Amino acid sequence: MKKIIFISIIIGLSFASASAQGIMGGHVTGNVQIDGQMSHADSVIGATDVPQRLLMNARADILYTNGDFSAGLRFEAYQDPLLGFDAEYKGQGLANYFVKYNGRKLTLTAGNFYEQFGNGLILRTYEDRYLGLDNSLLGVNVQYRPVDGVTLKALAGKQRCYWHYGDGLVRGVDGEVNLNSLLKAMNDSKLRVTLGAGFVSKYEEDGNLTADDPSQLLNLPLNVGAGAVRGDISYGHWSLNAEYAMKGQDPSALNNYTYRTGNAAVVNLNYSQRGFSAGLQAKRVENMGFKSMRSQTGEMLYINYLPAITKNHTYAFLAMYPYATQVMGEQGVQADVMYKIKKGTLLGGKYGTDLHFNSSIVVGLDTTVIGGKGTDGYTVNPGLGPLYYGDASAEVAKKLSKSVKLTATYAYQVFNPVVENESGDLHHNNILIADLSWKVNKKHSLRFEAEWLGSDSYYNATEEEHTDRRAGDWIMGLVEWNIGRNFFVSLSDQYAYNDGIGNYYNLSVGYTQGATRLQVGYGKQREGMLCIGGVCRLVPASNGLTFSLTTSF
Repeated sequence: MKKIIFISIIIGLSFASASAQGIMGGHVTGNVQIDGQMSHADSVIGATDVPQRLLMNARADILYTNGDFSAGLRFEAYQDPLLGFDAEYKGQGLANYFVKYNGRKLTLTAGNFYEQFGNGLILRTYEDRYLGLDNSLLGVNVQYRPVDGVTLKALAGKQRCYWHYGDGLVRGVDGEVNLNSLLKAMNDSKLRVTLGAGFVSKYEEDGNLTADDPSQLLNLPLNVGAGAVRGDISYGHWSLNAEYAMKGQDPSALNNYTYRTGNAAVVNLNYSQRGFSAGLQAKRVENMGFKSMRSQTGEMLYINYLPAITKNHTYAFLAMYPYATQVMGEQGVQADVMYKIKKGTLLGGKYGTDLHFNSSIVVGLDTTVIGGKGTDGYTVNPGLGPLYYGDASAEVAKKLSKSVKLTATYAYQVFNPVVENESGDLHHNNILIADLSWKVNKKHSLRFEAEWLGSDSYYNATEEEHTDRRAGDWIMGLVEWNIGRNFFVSLSDQYAYNDGIGNYYNLSVGYTQGATRLQVGYGKQREGMLCIGGVCRLVPASNGLTFSLTTSF
């Protein structure tokens, strides 16, 4: 009955908004997205047959605003979920709803909400529809701004876990002070300073778990706390962001129910001026898997977020081996430099030349195991642990004429399968990419992309062992034709020509009219990992039709 009522509300609000008239003096907006997939068996690439024939993810978001007040709801349907999405999503219903007051000094939200303290080291609730991730809190969130430059937050709630909510209760407080707004003496200062601190606690009842010795029960903490301090400082061309977090004893399935405390630190140093920018990022993480239910594994019910310090690549072969953040322990650095060679110089030419260099390396912690469940688990030794991931890339982008632009990229990657819970030797990859865009005229444009990947990884074809279908050497070609702002056609093919297997072609057609976009594709999808910000999900192989429809009002 509740579902019927909420669906009726959505339909009613949609029709009301379509007439461009407000409701009770307010305004209704929203968006709808439907993604579908059909796949049939393909033994060569490892795709299995889909008994349901058609898989579909759908959602409708409705937002009502009236002055300082707003209310929203989201209806989701997974019949059945697309390949790679957890089967627990199967079903349909109201997945998100809230009411909110947003005044000058006070913001109050009741219902589902998303919140982040600082960089997210102790708290970040967010939703990513492409990862199938939603760890929103259902409860109350209060923000109070007593004076300019001061923001105080307090919240409490339980986290969404597919179609239900976890048993753990999450509570948190946070404060942030902008000294330039608070202190008149610093109002006009070139030195900009913002300081903050937060604390998060989760409560969960004792689960009566046994230690390694079955005759002994673990003394599980009912409350686990995590705190963090942070600062943002900028002066002229320089900026610095730093945060340090600590977590109390938190025995869970992630750390084999050991009692060592956790900590994490993130530092970002940046320099920027016209035509040049450089950034250096460093991160260290130890035992910072923080979930609202100690027995939960996978990506659901994370209270916190540990940002990746590797570049989020978009080209196919650069993203073939993405890095997944190791919440139990890692340390690494990333450097990023961008430089624009001026116009009229020997290397800059008529239009100038853009250079982009990026490099990152992530290693584990050097640890010694001292015990199992009910102990501290391990000690950390000075020095570096095993190499998890490393890459270096150089990109050159240059306009060859008013209508033609070429981007060329070379990258080198080292990848350790252990970050995906697999075994094997390090993979060493060399990647070359050429991306040419040509604006033919006002209505037509073409884009050509060519990629090559050379790797010392190999394909293991035995059925008894896991097979990594990314292995081997690859080539790829893509042609994209854009007709005005409404229509595009794209044809691509990825082929494993040495020590690999598979030929993955794809044809896509898209049409956009106003706020509505329809895209249809047919072809083969290679099995692999999809990662966004260090959070990943497995995308199984598929062979068939896909489509996506989005619209907003």
